[in-house]
Amino acid sequence: MSSPETTSAAPRSGLVVLALFLVYVVWGSTYLGIHLALESGLPPLSVIAGTRFVLAGSLLYAFLRWRGVAAPTGAQWKTLAVMGGCLLFLGNGMVVLAERDVSSGLAAVAVASVPLWMALFSAFRGDTVTRGEWLGIAIGFAGVVWLNAGSSLTATPTGLVLLLIAPLGWAFGSIWSRGRDLPSPFMTAAGQMLCGGVILVCAGLLRGEHFNGWPSVKGVLSVGYLTVFGSIVAFTAYVWLLHNVRPVLASSYAYVNPVIAVALGIWIAQERFSASDVGAMAVILAGVVVITLARIRRA
Repeated sequence: MSSPETTSAAPRSGLVVLALFLVYVVWGSTYLGIHLALESGLPPLSVIAGTRFVLAGSLLYAFLRWRGVAAPTGAQWKTLAVMGGCLLFLGNGMVVLAERDVSSGLAAVAVASVPLWMALFSAFRGDTVTRGEWLGIAIGFAGVVWLNAGSSLTATPTGLVLLLIAPLGWAFGSIWSRGRDLPSPFMTAAGQMLCGGVILVCAGLLRGEHFNGWPSVKGVLSVGYLTVFGSIVAFTAYVWLLHNVRPVLASSYAYVNPVIAVALGIWIAQERFSASDVGAMAVILAGVVVITLARIRRA
């Protein structure tokens, strides 16, 4: 007869596996979702990025308020606005714009450098960085240089610049937000999506984005998938992981998502990658793994 500890541990282990699966596969597939939405002719910032986060943030915010979760204070909304600007406008919005010129898999490879920038920003902030973490940063940035100098990104200067801005914005916003006055984790996610979504919609309108006729079924389904699964389901799973497993395991998506994105890009979108692209991805992911292992040892 099993003990109560054994029976309670099994469901929790199952939830951890399910949450990791959602974060790995769903977030990895969002790059392909963006690619398909762009193919359908939808405006990149105002609809594919902005409307997605406004809808997701509104639904999550309404659900949390219905459950009695306190709304953010005025000061907290200001912090959430900065986070939304950094993580969603710069981080996600620049990826959407970049995917007009580069493949979904290559965009995911560039975004895989986020942990490297986060480690560097942490060092600038005064946090202790071990030799192992510095080694990982050095290896990873060698891969970033390779990706931006020797891969197919060199043929798309605009895409190259956008894919440099995106991980910088996400990493800076993540480090900047540490220790600041924020609401509960899920309300933080909802508020951040609302603020970031509004900024993206406004930016898209300022760029002169507009609809060219009725959106296709593929476009609607792509944005719907990004909204429900990419922004609500996977993000909720990630927040749950942050509170139930070690941060190193929760952040392991950083070196799984690019592999998923590349595989889906080859399989569904018939994307092609050069040996240089694959080599740069391998070096970037190696740097992320070294940083992760160094943090495990330090913990």
